[in-house]
Parts: sequence; C-alpha cells; structure tokens
Amino acid sequence: MTTVLIVEDSPTMRSLLATALETAGDIVVREASSGFDALRLLPREKIDLIATDINMPDINGLELISYLRRSERYAKIPLFIISTEGSEQDRARGLALGADEYLVKPFEPELFLNLVLAYTGHGQDGPDAEHPA
Repeated sequence: MTTVLIVEDSPTMRSLLATALETAGDIVVREASSGFDALRLLPREKIDLIATDINMPDINGLELISYLRRSERYAKIPLFIISTEGSEQDRARGLALGADEYLVKPFEPELFLNLVLAYTGHGQDGPDAEHPA
C-alpha cells in the first residue's frame, strides 16, 4: 500500500485529487487542510508522497516544503506542489526549495495519478530507483 498526503485548503480540490488516486486501488489518501494540519498528521503514519498547495492558512506550502526538506525524517519523501501560481519564478522557487514536481491548476487528474504512480514505484517510466516504494 502507498499512502499519499494531500495538503490543500480547498475541499473540492482535495476531493478531486483523492478521487483520482483512489482509481489506482492500492493508494491510501490522507488529507490535511493546511500545513499545520499536515505537520500534526505526518508523525502518525508512514507517508510515501506529499502533494501540497502553496497558498493556505497558517503554514503555507512553501514553508511546509522548507521544513520537510530540512527534516532528516521527511527529507526524502517525494513532494509535489499543486498551485494556481504558474509563473516560471514561482515554479523555480518551489523546485529550489525541494519540490519534485510543480503542477499548475487546473490540470488533468490523470497526470497527477501518473506522476504519483511513477514516484512511488508503480509507474514504468518514472524516477525509478531514486524513489523506491
């Protein structure tokens, strides 16, 4: 089983992403409505991938990524940014902080699912051994 944490303040977007992942069958989805909620949830179980929005209340996505990349426990978890912020500067900043992928809303749910599968070892053309399941 693969566990994906979706950190997104929009219930509609969380639901859309969770539904896309549930089609894979062996993915468990955990949801957090803010970076603070994500930090409370993370120690409770093994998370294999995190997808986070940028603009959220309390701890935003960039702050969350910065914290996770400095943490020995969470530094190697694949991280995706999902955001309406689509400028090249925003993308470069997110990737420089340590995000593995940067998806600009709106995007096709199938793209998200395929990237999750690739990074968690389920895809055939993904980052392979760099991100083992």
